[in-house]
Amino acid sequence: MKTIALFNNKGGVGKTTLTYHLAYMLARLGYPTVAVDLDPQANLTSAFFEEDRLEDLWEGGSDTILSCVNPILEGTGDIRKPAVLDVAENLWAIAGDLGLSRFEDKLSDSWPKGYQDDPAALRTTSAFHRIIGQGSRAVGATVVVVDVGPNLGAINRAALLAADFLVIPLAADLFSLQGVKNLGPTVRTWRKQWKVVRGLVKTDIALPGGDMRPAGYVVLQHAVRLDRPVRAYGRWLQRIPAVYREAVLGEKPGKKSKVDDTEHCLATLRNFRSLMPMAQDARKPMFDLRPADGAIGSHAYLVATCENDFRRLAKRIVDECGVEQPT
Repeated sequence: MKTIALFNNKGGVGKTTLTYHLAYMLARLGYPTVAVDLDPQANLTSAFFEEDRLEDLWEGGSDTILSCVNPILEGTGDIRKPAVLDVAENLWAIAGDLGLSRFEDKLSDSWPKGYQDDPAALRTTSAFHRIIGQGSRAVGATVVVVDVGPNLGAINRAALLAADFLVIPLAADLFSLQGVKNLGPTVRTWRKQWKVVRGLVKTDIALPGGDMRPAGYVVLQHAVRLDRPVRAYGRWLQRIPAVYREAVLGEKPGKKSKVDDTEHCLATLRNFRSLMPMAQDARKPMFDLRPADGAIGSHAYLVATCENDFRRLAKRIVDECGVEQPT
């Protein structure tokens, strides 16, 4: 089983939409998939489920990620077994919760105590990793996709530690590139620090490997505005490969890459914004829209294009991450 986190600390790039559609496409290709919502805003969960179901989940409080970590948060025990919720054929979800933000301080306090081989601290830091492991084994998943919030806080540190691979969604603009410049060194620091902890402690707790290997980036095209010329888009697009190599891969500035500049670009996805309102109304992925949903004429062409684009992206990601082929 491989765990893939989609992360950029710049918000608004379409990360959750990408995670949602990638999860559906992986399931469609035959890969048993669990989508885990570790963003305290819980937007991925909102995309998967109707409002009535969300009300049951959040008011009941027993089938979300928060219920899994509550014993740690309250100091009464270890993680609870996660509820792995049916979404579609081959697709399940571990639901997010707006209350997850309360776990941030607990995770922050536990991080330095891990160096002291503190069992309670190690159980806290490894909570997401162990929840993901339990949930994926319960349904026989071969791939887990994780949605996280746009920040570099303690929740995201614990979430990314649980990931085997990172996929970075971004737009071709200044803000996304600044996000990449921030997240790259931070992730490398977290990886280095966790390797030190792993080398110091002796415990029976199932700790994450903390590999967080960069699998590549996905460029999400935005609609071109009249006040933002196409030339500006092209200029930022050309800068992405070098920024990615330097910030994420840790190559020296100005070093000539041994690979083609597009080697680490998993896909460039066009803007499907005109399909989104229909998809939200129909409660389904954009590539599942049908004429009955309003996908006629040029929209029908966009639906087919969307399906092809996400199919290629999903196949590229499973190849890069070594996900086992479905039997």
